[in-house]
Amino acid sequence: MPTQAPPADATVSIVAPHLSGTAARRRKPTSIAGIALRTPYWVLTAALALIFLYPLIWTAISSVSPLAGTNQTDGYGFGNYITLANYQAGIWVYLFNSTFVSLLTVALTLLISLLGGYAFARFSFPGKDLLFLSTLAILMVPYATLLIPLYVLLNAVGLSNSLVGVALVLTMFQLPFSMFMMRISFESIPREMDEAAMVDGCNSWTVLWRVLVPAVKPGLITVGLFAFLAAWNDFMAPLILINDSNRMTLPLAISNLRGQVQGVVDYGATEAGVVVLALPCILLFLILQRHYVRGFMSGAFKG
Repeated sequence: MPTQAPPADATVSIVAPHLSGTAARRRKPTSIAGIALRTPYWVLTAALALIFLYPLIWTAISSVSPLAGTNQTDGYGFGNYITLANYQAGIWVYLFNSTFVSLLTVALTLLISLLGGYAFARFSFPGKDLLFLSTLAILMVPYATLLIPLYVLLNAVGLSNSLVGVALVLTMFQLPFSMFMMRISFESIPREMDEAAMVDGCNSWTVLWRVLVPAVKPGLITVGLFAFLAAWNDFMAPLILINDSNRMTLPLAISNLRGQVQGVVDYGATEAGVVVLALPCILLFLILQRHYVRGFMSGAFKG
């Protein structure tokens, strides 16, 4: 006599208590022991956050606080920011210069490192390893020692005292890390994706732009963020390469503002300048933080 299958309702009634018990265990409140184990971690991370945030918070408060010898001597206000805004050519000129240099550096770094990383990761050619090591060797040379030869070179090609020249120099110093980052990003992607695209009729350029670029997006964002932060905050290269006060970047302008009156430091305006410098970096990092972490992890589990 054939065995009759149990009705669906009976099956649900048998499984449901088990599932409900599992869900109840998952929803069980955190035990006192678990809280006790996590408390040192919370305390430590909170203390580290306060240590890192304290200088920024102190600077932001001081920039609007009354301070003798500044443009904000009575009550809280934005007098120090007014001093910064009206310094020489004006803060908007310096903001434009810094933005132009930073965006051009990011664009050049992304383009060169994308193509270079793709070539190093996917193609074999004579001298490949030697060329890659030569690119990384730039990291071993002190930054300041190269600026004078680069100044002479830019002067010879007509790019001295030029924002484009500053961007080219900053791009060169970003290429070792960027090239390495993009190479490991491409190597973390299976080659089967390339082969499948080529079977469908794609060539190397189509594979790069339509298949691989979306896959290495976190790496590109990481490279771009590093390039922007380095170019936005760089002081040494504009100091050596720029002679015209109207072409100064914001860090250089703030440095000159510090001692504009007989060597007396205007701390209020300096702190206002630090806040203006820090805000774009903080906002950009917070917006791209998720992609930034994924970019660093892109080559961690390769193979």
